[in-house]
Amino acid sequence: MTMNTEQLLQLEEELVFNQFTNEDALQLGIELINYAKENGKSVAVHVEKNHLPLFTHLMDGTSEENIKWLYRKKNVVDHYNHSTQFIAARFEEMGTTHNESSLLPVNDYQAVGGSLPINIKGVGNIGSVTVAGLTPQMDHDYCVAGVKRFLGTGE
Repeated sequence: MTMNTEQLLQLEEELVFNQFTNEDALQLGIELINYAKENGKSVAVHVEKNHLPLFTHLMDGTSEENIKWLYRKKNVVDHYNHSTQFIAARFEEMGTTHNESSLLPVNDYQAVGGSLPINIKGVGNIGSVTVAGLTPQMDHDYCVAGVKRFLGTGE
């Protein structure tokens, strides 16, 4: 389901953590991998806190290219403090694309679905969780579903 920027901002406001420890990063990563397994998909997952990689896993069927996409997406979250899906939608609503108009190098920044900020209540963005290996929309959906499951607000 495609969401507009208003809906994507609301989603970001809903996906807030009370805390986020290194153990939480591990458990979130495992939750995302298990979700992909349940759905017969192969994904790459990356979780960072304060620019430190705390979880990275590439399932069978993924490749080195997926690592590059994990970083291109998470760089967008680091830069804008918003999900890649929100940034893509924001540029689209302005009648352009991130690649055309952001002035950021496309080899390092790709505003395509699959990376969410890790926002802590009362603190703000302290990291990111990123999924790669499917379509941008599916990467986004898997990321959201995994976070919702981790927070106990989803499926």
